[in-house]
Amino acid sequence: MFRRIREWFSIRLAKNPGQIVLLSILLFNIAFLFLSAFVISKMSLTGTEELGFLESAFYTISMILDAGCISYVVADIGPQNAAIAIVCLLIVIIGMISFTGAVIGYITNYISSFIEDSNAGNRKLLISNHFVILNWNSRALEIVNDLLYSDSINKVVVLVSSNKAEIEKQIEERLHETVKRENNKIFEDAKDMSFFSRKIYCSKHKFKNNLTIVVREGDVFSSKQLSDISLHRASSVVILGEEVNNSLCKFAASEKADRFDKGNSLTIKTLMQVSDITSASYSKDNQRIIVEVTDDWTWNLVQKIIRSKQVDGKCNIVPVRVNQILGEMMAQFSLMPELNSIYNELLSNKGATFYTAPCKENNEMSYIRNTLDKNSHIIPLTVQSENNKNYSYFMALNDQDAARNNGDKLSGIPIRLNKDFWLEKKKIIMLGHNSKCKEIMNGFASFLAEWDYKDSDELLLSIVVIDDEKSLEKMNFYKEYPFVIKTVAAELFEKDLICDSINEFLELNDEDVSVLILSDDLVPDEEVDAGTFANLVYVQDIIRDKVEANPGFDVGSIDVIAEINDPKHHDVVSSYSVKNVVISNRFISKMITQIGEKDAIFEFYQDILKYDSDSNDGYESKEIYVKKAKDFFAGMPAECTADKLIRGVFDASYDPELPAEKQNIAIVLGIVNQDGEIKLFSGDQSKINVKVGEKDKLIVFSNH
Repeated sequence: MFRRIREWFSIRLAKNPGQIVLLSILLFNIAFLFLSAFVISKMSLTGTEELGFLESAFYTISMILDAGCISYVVADIGPQNAAIAIVCLLIVIIGMISFTGAVIGYITNYISSFIEDSNAGNRKLLISNHFVILNWNSRALEIVNDLLYSDSINKVVVLVSSNKAEIEKQIEERLHETVKRENNKIFEDAKDMSFFSRKIYCSKHKFKNNLTIVVREGDVFSSKQLSDISLHRASSVVILGEEVNNSLCKFAASEKADRFDKGNSLTIKTLMQVSDITSASYSKDNQRIIVEVTDDWTWNLVQKIIRSKQVDGKCNIVPVRVNQILGEMMAQFSLMPELNSIYNELLSNKGATFYTAPCKENNEMSYIRNTLDKNSHIIPLTVQSENNKNYSYFMALNDQDAARNNGDKLSGIPIRLNKDFWLEKKKIIMLGHNSKCKEIMNGFASFLAEWDYKDSDELLLSIVVIDDEKSLEKMNFYKEYPFVIKTVAAELFEKDLICDSINEFLELNDEDVSVLILSDDLVPDEEVDAGTFANLVYVQDIIRDKVEANPGFDVGSIDVIAEINDPKHHDVVSSYSVKNVVISNRFISKMITQIGEKDAIFEFYQDILKYDSDSNDGYESKEIYVKKAKDFFAGMPAECTADKLIRGVFDASYDPELPAEKQNIAIVLGIVNQDGEIKLFSGDQSKINVKVGEKDKLIVFSNH
């Protein structure tokens, strides 16, 4: 018996010493209380004759808590009461140590441990309908920042393996900067108002941070820690891919990048753990899991996990091919630079935005026609089917605008379109490289599959690539891509060779030229965007030389698209008169944020970022184009409101004699004036006045 008690005590002491200490304190104090009460009640000394056991117990506790209560036991401390006085003093001293000191010490230690465990993320987080981010990379901060503009998400939980304090600091600084910038814009809008009007306006429209963000450090592969953040109750879960650590040397980073190009097993491991929880019967319904994918191996395994674990109505797994999407975007920005600013607004939760909603009908023409007839606050785009459900897609200031009804039927103005419209030749210079060069080239190839001349040997797209020899060798000098007419091997410091090559290409072409400056994303931290800065200086120097030689030189004929990886460098690059600064990771972040709120939008994004294949069977997808007004229209339209222009162009582009797959419906989303200012037709279109000039451009959503 004694051996079993000793074993039990030893096991408990090893597993939870705190419980043993607390039990020992309680048992000792109970025994001490009874013993003290018994001694006091039995001592027949002056002052204690009338005390019973319960009274003695009460006075024992009183003396331990307040030594002055001895007077209730010993009224007169004299020679006759010396013994009881000494006993009372011993009780007070021992009680202060065993009861007051031990219990208070234990409670204090428990509170300290509780706070430490909470800070360390060791306690279960009872939360629901929250947005979960697993892992941390260069896109995570922008995801959190874009959630500031979300109306449906206000709780965010981040689980990372390390650097909790640093991540919390990054989030705090980024959100503070965004809130400050937005409030400065509000104050600027109200600067011409009177003092009291300005105060009221700023107070009413004040931009606030309504996000509650909890960052926890732990193991993202642990079922317990995933359960502790209430993953099964989350509305959306984002699994971010591991990136090359920029603190590594360049060669180590390159080696790690090559390994990641083949596959990312950590992403697969995380997805398996997460999907096992979200597909369980006890998990929340309609959860969205967005997982970043950068390679084919990971993509194929994710598809197998989807087949095994995705449950309709329970969890929907959305794999996002990061490099492919960024490559397609960079290609589109090079072809139509204005798309950078357009997508920057449309992919965010601020201003004009793409929305989706369940739709009863699957007839696209019927949906667009009915919406244009009755609603001047949204621009209907298309209808798509996913998982046997129909979804409508539209552009608006907010999704509530879809329920508006103007009452009277809306109509457009007479419009004549150029039925033979074709995009003009595109000339591009690509400076430098990043990890997405192959995907960028595939984006250009996709564009040519739809738009290249079918009955001519002329090149619609001509590209010159200027990069260091090692990077060119890695891409096999771009021999796979016939539209790359020349490659120039030049190190970054070879200014003369780079500038001479750029000038040579500019002088050979009368058309506008786009200069795409890429930022190497595999360099150490201290070198991030350094290549972009150097190449930007070279290009701006060339432009200044041309202006000095010919004051009438059209600076707008050279569009500079500069990619940066660090958002902090945005203002520096913009100061060089660059309108199109591309923070490439920010677009993926914005897209992930929107998918986290409405996963059906992802199919729409995939559609608009990819051009049609070379097929005569009809149009497969729709894209956003920036088309010159003088080429798009057969005659310039009269000045009108945006609602009439939108409906007039739609009516002019619809051909009732053609089947649906052959239709080339054009829907105007906005306008780019000759100064490059972009205006998207969001809000009440009937209150937006539009006057299209020959040097303006139309933002058009169409098949071709």
